[in-house]
Amino acid sequence: MKGVILAGGNGTRLNPLTLVTNKHLLPVYKKPMIYWPLETLIQCGIKNVLIISGRGHAGHFVNLLGSGKKFGVNLSYEVQENAGGIAHALAIAEDFADDGKIAVILGDNVFMDSKEIQKGVQEFKKQKNGAKIFLKPVPDANRFGVAEINKKKVVRIEEKPTKPKSDLAVTGMYLYDNQVFDFIRKIKPSRRGELEITDVNNHYIKKNLMSYKVLESEWTDAGTFDSLLRANLIAAGLDTRLNSQ
Repeated sequence: MKGVILAGGNGTRLNPLTLVTNKHLLPVYKKPMIYWPLETLIQCGIKNVLIISGRGHAGHFVNLLGSGKKFGVNLSYEVQENAGGIAHALAIAEDFADDGKIAVILGDNVFMDSKEIQKGVQEFKKQKNGAKIFLKPVPDANRFGVAEINKKKVVRIEEKPTKPKSDLAVTGMYLYDNQVFDFIRKIKPSRRGELEITDVNNHYIKKNLMSYKVLESEWTDAGTFDSLLRANLIAAGLDTRLNSQ
């Protein structure tokens, strides 16, 4: 299985910090943000990783990460010429995926304990086809795509609902088979003009091909000032606990 890190977008919610560099290179405690999703994929045994970034700071990723040799992985890079949504960025990875299963992670997502993710990846490898998502109960579900569960099945995902039907946020880690690129070609831009990953996931759900795992460990995105602060605090607390053992 190959891995894809989506690190595009303009990072406008973190302006003026993102006038200097890409948001995925901002620090989360002791590491650049991009280290967190990369290490999550590495801990899942993934050795070939594609990083998709926007045009503005593409060279910064290469300068920081290089070939991936120091991490024990092979890194490739692609550029999303124009911001068009998560699914639009993922479409760039079709040749890289080479008809195999892929693990996709958003570059601003911080998973503090990869063991649950590792287990989910192993489960997905045994899954004949389809997709798998990771859900996390949160108090502010209206900020995210929200999963509606019925009889232990995901029946729908609603993007940033005003009145969420559950507290289960869809985290930025997705496992897909090779159908994902066909589904991307079928969806249309949303009202904000982007190809939404929620629409891709709902295609899998309609075909009864979506499985899920609810996470107990800490997770956060880091795409706003509040969530970036939270990511730093969680990471600092984790480091303190580990060093005290």
